[in-house]
Amino acid sequence: MSDNRAVVVGGGLAGVTAALELADAGLEVTLLEGRPRLGGLAFSFKRGELTVDNGQHVYLRCCTAYRWFLDRVGGAHLAPLQDRLDVPVLDVAHPKGPRLGRLRRTALPVPLHLGRSLAAYPHLSLRERAAVGRAALALRSLDPADPALDGVDFATWLGRHGQSARSVEALWDLIGIATLNATADRSSLGLAAMVFKTALLTEPGAADIGWAHVPLGELHDTLARKALDTAGVTTELRSRVGAVSRTGDGNWRVVTESGALEAGTVVLAVPQREAHALLPHGALDDADTLLDIGTAPILNVHVVYDRKVLRQPFFAALGTPVQWVFDRTDASGLTDGGQYLALSQSAAQDDIDEPVSVLRRKYLPELERLLPAARGAKVRDFFVTRERTATFAPTPGVGRLRPGPRTKAPGIHLAGAWTATGWPATMEGAVRSGVGAAHTALTELGRHHELPPGCAGGTPTSGSAGGTSGRSAA
Repeated sequence: MSDNRAVVVGGGLAGVTAALELADAGLEVTLLEGRPRLGGLAFSFKRGELTVDNGQHVYLRCCTAYRWFLDRVGGAHLAPLQDRLDVPVLDVAHPKGPRLGRLRRTALPVPLHLGRSLAAYPHLSLRERAAVGRAALALRSLDPADPALDGVDFATWLGRHGQSARSVEALWDLIGIATLNATADRSSLGLAAMVFKTALLTEPGAADIGWAHVPLGELHDTLARKALDTAGVTTELRSRVGAVSRTGDGNWRVVTESGALEAGTVVLAVPQREAHALLPHGALDDADTLLDIGTAPILNVHVVYDRKVLRQPFFAALGTPVQWVFDRTDASGLTDGGQYLALSQSAAQDDIDEPVSVLRRKYLPELERLLPAARGAKVRDFFVTRERTATFAPTPGVGRLRPGPRTKAPGIHLAGAWTATGWPATMEGAVRSGVGAAHTALTELGRHHELPPGCAGGTPTSGSAGGTSGRSAA
């Protein structure tokens, strides 16, 4: 009977995905989540009349696993994609005054689809634009799965390929910080190559941007819980797991504050430090390598104005501490004529612990520099949300630390964006990890189950049980 039972620990995207896949294959699944909601670090909360996302999350058309997840929970129509990539980029530090440029694609084949945009990009000189094109072609020839790339930082490679400091700031880091949560000098070349090749150098529409037009909680909690219920998964919230141990008959006992469950299959879909604490002895050759996977913070600054100050749905900024600004008015439920903007600040080590008063003095003047209409507007509300361990740090060498889903303890499997998905810490990586863990478990049980559409390729179905050879590429 226990062979047909599975326990998934963790109700983020990785855990929900694993639970759905195991249930769809006929297992009796229980999902345990310590918080009072699902969604992990992509969630919503109430602040007065507003429904606030803890942080702005976007995905790309190339995020095929996350797109499958949205379809699976019935939420794809609530998080639509752009028809074509179009990113306004505003530089407020130009000597001749603010300049607006755009990164957008045409319908031409790769790499010509970005040629017109790059040729007209006002934030780089003609020489810098030409050098960017040459670097992009060189990047296209890299194999992100090459282990040698994992030990090199992206900035060093960019320097070797003629990229100026301005090119790094105005293009490579503009994209890289948002996707990797690190600057080029702190990013593995393997992960950076995977991001830029997949998003910009595979299909013309791969980098088209999508984002939730409703609160994230509606997708990752409400709809996810409905999908779990329909699949027959038992979901237990506020159920924190304290230990996982072997039973006398060879199954696994998962102990919570309210009792214990026994199952033949356990998926640990929790952050690396929690996984380290719960893994049975000997499950990995050197489980302490999980503790060597660093973390990186993300800060989100939330500002509610008494009037509309931004006409675009979002934009990126140069020449200012502000990185990306999103209009969250409609999604938050604000209906009284004001406007709610969310500033997404990745790689936020310098700001993550600053008091709200300090951040207010820093960011409100910057918004007024960027948005002239904000200069006469009243600030109704200003608050911040902080995720100090938002992602794993994509530092050079991290690839060898990321384990695959399989462990040396039969029945125990790992999931989470920090595992060896080949992706950085994204919603796509989390879903892929859940698929990988579920299918590794089903293979171990001798059950055949087709990979979901969009999830084949780049999702390991096996991996290092020693935690030392996780690949850093898809």
